[in-house]
Amino acid sequence: MKKRKVIEWHPAFEASIQIEFENEIDKMTFEPEHLLSKLPMRIDELVIKLRDDEKIEKNIGRIFRKHNIIEYKSPEDNLTINDFYKVYGYCCFYQSDTEHVCEIRPEELTITFICNHYPKKMIHHLKEFQKFQIKPIEPGIYYIFGDAIPMQLIITKELDKEKNQWLCSLRNDITDKVEIENLVKRYEEKKNSKLYQAAMEAITRANWEAIKEVKSSMCEALKELMAEEFQEMREQVTEQVTEQVTEQVTKQVTEQLTEQFIMNAYASTGDTRKVSDLLKIPVEIVEKTVAAHEI
Repeated sequence: MKKRKVIEWHPAFEASIQIEFENEIDKMTFEPEHLLSKLPMRIDELVIKLRDDEKIEKNIGRIFRKHNIIEYKSPEDNLTINDFYKVYGYCCFYQSDTEHVCEIRPEELTITFICNHYPKKMIHHLKEFQKFQIKPIEPGIYYIFGDAIPMQLIITKELDKEKNQWLCSLRNDITDKVEIENLVKRYEEKKNSKLYQAAMEAITRANWEAIKEVKSSMCEALKELMAEEFQEMREQVTEQVTEQVTEQVTKQVTEQLTEQFIMNAYASTGDTRKVSDLLKIPVEIVEKTVAAHEI
């Protein structure tokens, strides 16, 4: 049996859609196979509940359903209007990128935005354009109502320091002495955990001066954590000192050799201007050198 040739419909569609608009073609551009992103699409964090019937008690996870998409912004970054639509799009793509239709049910999805600064422009847009409602649930946690997909906004610096100590500490402006001492104490209890090490390393680097001031005699746990950075600092200092010493020695040797050449040339010629021309050195330097040796 003769194999049936596969019909390539997409190129035909690309041609046909432009034919449909041929009388107004100068008003538009057409981009077949337009890439949605220069980089691979990646969700910052995907949290999947293992059992549907179990509720999450933690305050930042009470909204969670089966599949939970989380977008995180660092303390230096802002959550923008574009970020909202990007993450919402990721959520829709995640639901649709499955082998079977509705393998992930839309009602099983949630979206969480986490950032350090309250995104005023994004919230204003959601209220005015999308007609969403934003309601504070507890310090640092806001629910976004008005869409079929449950959404929440978490502002890390507003979170309760007892309930959410580690998320709350993910910032670069910690100044409270008690907060730092509690954080270091909690870390000392969990210092063998890779999770605590990763979190504490970033927090310490971001708030180094404040932590150093409060903890002048740093605990052994933090010394171990920052050992690599201390070593790097020592190497940089050693390199700088070596460069300075080398530069100073080179300068001294150069000056000594120059002085010697001047005096040898002057002994042969007896004329400072001839020495200047011979060695390509300003006559003032030659005269100063000769005068110093004649004293």
